[in-house]
Amino acid sequence: MADFEPPRLVDGPDTAPATVLLAHGAGAPMDSPFMAAMASGLAAQGWRVVRFEFAYMARQRLSGRKAAPDRLPKLQEVFRQQVALEAAQGPVIIGGKSMGGRVASLLLDELQVLGGICLGYPFHPLGKPEQLRTEHLRELTTPTLILQGERDGFGHRSEVESYELSAAISLQWLADGDHSFKPRKSSGVSEAHNWQQAVEAADRFCRGLLNP
Repeated sequence: MADFEPPRLVDGPDTAPATVLLAHGAGAPMDSPFMAAMASGLAAQGWRVVRFEFAYMARQRLSGRKAAPDRLPKLQEVFRQQVALEAAQGPVIIGGKSMGGRVASLLLDELQVLGGICLGYPFHPLGKPEQLRTEHLRELTTPTLILQGERDGFGHRSEVESYELSAAISLQWLADGDHSFKPRKSSGVSEAHNWQQAVEAADRFCRGLLNP
């Protein structure tokens, strides 16, 4: 892993008060429409946003063939390296989409960053609500924002509201949203609206970290 240099994309001003470091989800790269919308939206609010790719996704990009995610220790090591790189420049907030947010959440207290943002947290595998991934979320001490679609298959509203979560975690619900916050047409809400709501919530959260 030592010689792996993750592909990166940087949005927003170098003079930003903090860097928001975001990792992608298991199945889509750092430049997916969802990730691009979150990054550009936060950059427009004045944040420096850095996206990076894990090794398996970088291989997939080169080969054009689907690759399974690396094991959790490898994902964590890449994330640690990226945090160290950014922390040398100034304050850092870490997070990501689905799997990327989960990896970030596992490192929050260890790395002592300002806070974390989970964009659609995978509370359990799809179709397996009994296999919870919440143990560390009960003890988390670092301020964390979880942005979740109300009907997310990896943890919808009625499920998540029954979980025992740390007081350091704030939950923001996206109306009728799925795992990428996309609502049904019948809801009367648009995907663009939910994405904007997510950006605005993340912006408020980040500002609150700097001005508690």
